[in-house]
Amino acid sequence: MRIIAGKYKGRKIKTCHGQGYRPATGRVRESLFSMLEARGVFWPEVAVLDVFAGSGSLGLEALSRGAKKAVFWEKNARAANFIRANLRLLDVPKTKAHVLCADVFKILDKNADLSFDMVFIDPPYGKDLLIPALQGLIAHGWINEQALIVAEVENKLELTHLFKENLILLKDKLFGQTRIYIWEKKNA
Repeated sequence: MRIIAGKYKGRKIKTCHGQGYRPATGRVRESLFSMLEARGVFWPEVAVLDVFAGSGSLGLEALSRGAKKAVFWEKNARAANFIRANLRLLDVPKTKAHVLCADVFKILDKNADLSFDMVFIDPPYGKDLLIPALQGLIAHGWINEQALIVAEVENKLELTHLFKENLILLKDKLFGQTRIYIWEKKNA
């Protein structure tokens, strides 16, 4: 897999395969980042949280495009090590990226002092983790007001009716087996 654009454009990154990991394809990443940039995302002002990060392809793409920092949250130690290896491979400064190897649900309420302008959330398909994870991120202050939240889920997962009290649905797009939702967090 390669980085699509930015400082690390064309650079190859290591990815996890098997055990339910499905890194975002180049086509999906290219389309997603085009949609975000069309909405006015200015990466140098954006702090990114990549939840259920897997290989970290979305957070790495954001860093390549100039994101001010990225936190990769991944429970699986093997996958977290892939992210660390990719950060070293790309020579990303330690001040710009951090890998949090932990279960989202065990520490969700312990780091409320951190908040982000862009949240990528890509839970394993078929495990019903998106809704409780997103509810916890909102409830515990991980997401700044007017932040964008991007969820990558299985194509049959219908979420247009959820989160209306906290989020504004901006986009619902299908890419074969994958569905992308983009929300904006409402002001309090």
